[in-house]
Amino acid sequence: SSRVIHSRHWNLRASQPAMPTWSGCMWVQKIRVMRLPWGVAASGPLCTRMGLEGVPVAAETIALYTIFELVRATGVRVHLQGLSSAASIDLMRWAKKEGLPVSCDISINSLHLTDTDIGFFDSRASLSPPLRQQRDRDALQKALADGTVDALVSDHSRVSKDGKALPFTSAHVGARGLELLLSLALHWQQQHKLPLAQALQCVTSKPAAILGQHSASLQVGQPADVCVVNLQADNAINTDEAFMPLSPFAANSSGYALQGQVLATLVAGQICYAAHS
Repeated sequence: SSRVIHSRHWNLRASQPAMPTWSGCMWVQKIRVMRLPWGVAASGPLCTRMGLEGVPVAAETIALYTIFELVRATGVRVHLQGLSSAASIDLMRWAKKEGLPVSCDISINSLHLTDTDIGFFDSRASLSPPLRQQRDRDALQKALADGTVDALVSDHSRVSKDGKALPFTSAHVGARGLELLLSLALHWQQQHKLPLAQALQCVTSKPAAILGQHSASLQVGQPADVCVVNLQADNAINTDEAFMPLSPFAANSSGYALQGQVLATLVAGQICYAAHS
């Protein structure tokens, strides 16, 4: 049967005996070779100057080497979530060139922000994976454009205002992101002058393909999975007083002016979201 399993990378080897009869995809989250519970920011000059414990790029790349070796041994298809560094992108590009059955995604946070957005210990930028340097962000943007990165995700976390009001090193890790996914995909597309369809594919048909699902269509007889949007309308969610403490894209700190408003979402013909309803 075809299905998705969320796992840690060391479970790949344990699952090997079942692989010949399994056609699913294993999703690997939080790609680190070790937990590094003390790391709260990306290792680098800024992290050192701020006196924060760092998470090195090697924590991600060593894990990727291990995962790719396990993929070679098992043949299982693997999706890697939340790549954050230029070095990881190089490894993913090499793995795909080799023909390994792997795919990956990056978050809207890593696509647009860098470690400098931490500012003066702004806990809204306490994220996992941590925000890295500009060269990493540039590599991620290029990789999403050339197809090395398969999908863009919101990396939405259910964080609270109280949790984000704590000092940076103690604050809840993560940020609200679901409401920003469309707008930040469009922002990336406009920045790099890419076709609109390419940006939309990164948040629609490409993730569906990774999951082994058919892309939605407007053909007669197909399930009515439809999202109705106004691409020119302002998305003012990042100016909302309740939202701003929960996202690094808050207008009062980031200066982001976002466009792209979701008007309605239908799943199998049923309206599951309607703006202003």
